[in-house]
Amino acid sequence: MPELVFFSGTMDCGKSTLALQITHNRSARGLQGVIFTRQDRAGEGKLSSRLGLVTEAVEVTDAMDLYAYLVGELSQGGRADYVIVDEAQFLAPEQIDQLARIVDDLDMDVFAFGITTDFRTKLFPGSQRLIELADRIEQLQVEALCWCGARATHNARTVGGVMVVEGEQVVVGDVNRPSEEIGYEVLCRRHHRRHMTSAAAHAAALSPDVLPVNRP
Repeated sequence: MPELVFFSGTMDCGKSTLALQITHNRSARGLQGVIFTRQDRAGEGKLSSRLGLVTEAVEVTDAMDLYAYLVGELSQGGRADYVIVDEAQFLAPEQIDQLARIVDDLDMDVFAFGITTDFRTKLFPGSQRLIELADRIEQLQVEALCWCGARATHNARTVGGVMVVEGEQVVVGDVNRPSEEIGYEVLCRRHHRRHMTSAAAHAAALSPDVLPVNRP
């Protein structure tokens, strides 16, 4: 039976790499897929991984009906054996409903990849709807680590190297941008709660004691 599968994790868990791997493996078996994405770091209409792999994709817009788009492609002689959706957290809840309809009405597997929570630890609307509707939710096995070595479970946003907890939910940034720009870092819960990024931890380690201890 076809399924709606949600592959979830933090931003450094290799979700886009897995999406590209699924595409490659199924293409090798003679299957054709439609790839949807939104606000990929490589630009509009791209699916990219941090390993440098990039492929063409269909950019999802606010008003786009994914089910209608796919039906239109099929009615014009196109072929689709499965659907890949990357950056699924940025989709609207009604677009997630459209993905479920693709599975149920078109008998097609849909593999959605995304992060569950934003930099404030709040669920993205798209991810929340996927959790509600998915036939299966898979935690990605590529384990992201906090700077302290613990398992990273939260995404932190930084501005000028300083962690922030207020602002718009969707702001596209990257982990490799200069420190004066918006960036992201994965942290364990403890250090996310303490706003302790790797830069902050390094600065704290280099700071001299405020109150020297004099021993007799």
